[in-house]
Amino acid sequence: MKGFCMWALAGALTLMGCQEAPKGYVINGVVDGMAEGKIYLKAFRNKMFFDVDSAEVRGGKFTFEGAVDQPLLFGLATEEMRSPAQLFVENARMSVRLNEDGEIAEAQGSPVNDVFQSNAEKVFEEGYDIDSLVTKYPDSPAAAFYLYRYFTYQLPLDGLKVTRAKLSPTLADCPYVKDLDGIIGKLERVQIGQVAPDFSLPDTAGVTVALSSFRGKYVLLDFWASWCPPCRRENPNVVKAFQAYKDKNFTILGISLDQDKARWLKAIQADHLTWTHVSDLKYWDSEIPALYGVRGIPANVLLDPEGVIIARNVTGEKLWETLEEHLK
Repeated sequence: MKGFCMWALAGALTLMGCQEAPKGYVINGVVDGMAEGKIYLKAFRNKMFFDVDSAEVRGGKFTFEGAVDQPLLFGLATEEMRSPAQLFVENARMSVRLNEDGEIAEAQGSPVNDVFQSNAEKVFEEGYDIDSLVTKYPDSPAAAFYLYRYFTYQLPLDGLKVTRAKLSPTLADCPYVKDLDGIIGKLERVQIGQVAPDFSLPDTAGVTVALSSFRGKYVLLDFWASWCPPCRRENPNVVKAFQAYKDKNFTILGISLDQDKARWLKAIQADHLTWTHVSDLKYWDSEIPALYGVRGIPANVLLDPEGVIIARNVTGEKLWETLEEHLK
């Protein structure tokens, strides 16, 4: 770095120039099809990547040097790449090659990254057994990351807690384990049968709307965003359900994870979403999705007139079945 200290992931990252460190990482990389230009090293936090360093690409090659106090997920991205190529970085000499599609073609020098890369595609396969990965690598930050990042909204709470318990105590300071424990704590407070926590957010006109103002009605809390293709595909189904049940003491409160207000408003109009919408326009940094343990969208929570949670994540035909059961 250039004479100043940058921190990411709650102080977990220490880059060159911050302080003297006996050891650090050296990432020697190659970018296929790129002779000259700039490449960025990005730290991961809450589903997002943030620039923490940059390097010049000369003759297709680049180098990053720095230090981390534990293995952490980073991204590498050129200015032309829409999303970063992900890899774990630990204090070691690493070599990386990005192919012309901006993907990690080769990566050597980090045992933690080996676990991460060997499962990078498998975790998206239907039926992937995250419990087996954690059982095999209980002390791997990569296994902890996958459990936290992709399975907090796929596993039922009891199953999530069982797999979490298999992680080694040596990972107690791992940010992904800390975040995982925080999510489990939030999920425990928003299970079916519990009163939904109240909150307030500005609507499309900037007027503050409180969830408690909807007491007396069945309310579907609909978590979505204009940039989310699965959300936009589900919206016609939600619109039809709203039209069918709006006269049966039922309404919807749309909670958007957008950042761009214009795009949010445009999507509301384009998809004919004629119910109340709120957002703080903070993307995944919004406190309300976190309050409800929402880790992926579309997601929803159905409340009864007393504000008690009676269903979670009901989409497609399941939404209709659930509404029919409660709003006969």
